[in-house]
Amino acid sequence: MNNKITFADIKNSHEIRTYIKQADASLEVLGYTEHSFAHATKCAEVAGKLLEELEYNQHQVQLARIAGFMHDIGNIVNRSDHAQSGAIMAFRLLDKMGMSPEDTATIVTAIGNHDEATAYPVNAVAAALIIADKTDVRRSRVRNRETIYTDIHDRVNYAVKKSEIGLNKESETLTLFLTIDTDICPVMDYFEIFLDRMLLCRKAAEFFGLHFRLNINNNSLL
Repeated sequence: MNNKITFADIKNSHEIRTYIKQADASLEVLGYTEHSFAHATKCAEVAGKLLEELEYNQHQVQLARIAGFMHDIGNIVNRSDHAQSGAIMAFRLLDKMGMSPEDTATIVTAIGNHDEATAYPVNAVAAALIIADKTDVRRSRVRNRETIYTDIHDRVNYAVKKSEIGLNKESETLTLFLTIDTDICPVMDYFEIFLDRMLLCRKAAEFFGLHFRLNINNNSLL
């Protein structure tokens, strides 16, 4: 077994990139926001950075980045139950690459526990992935500007001008800072769509002994 499979190995894998690209192509037809390399890379970066700031070792940081990059790969099978199908795909891919059973288990568990319907922060990598995935709301994820008038998910994403996660160890808080154009989308629309995700982020933050906060346009709302 090769215990040194790195994030770079995963990110540069032609096989993995092909599946992510096709999964996103299917989601585009279904009318979903961008779930391609921008989202995968963003999740990898945020999940890894969070564990780094929480002083987890670099090996755990690597696993978080890998899970973040691969977490939506199951959409190639179907949007329904994509966390579970993605976890099974990840097991097959990582095992074939020679990753250790221990590391494979951590990543598979995280991917299988990231979607709202069945998500739970069962380990540090899963908790970091949940936070990274559910806080990736941004204008560039909207594929077609025309849809903001008919689709509330696209309207909310398009209204977000800036999104940033901030960790404050002294106050033991993890805050999602958003700047929203309220002429495009009232704050209430954000809560209508993302309240469940924010509550899930709170649960994931609690795994690390942190309080999750939501700040929109310099107002603390959660």
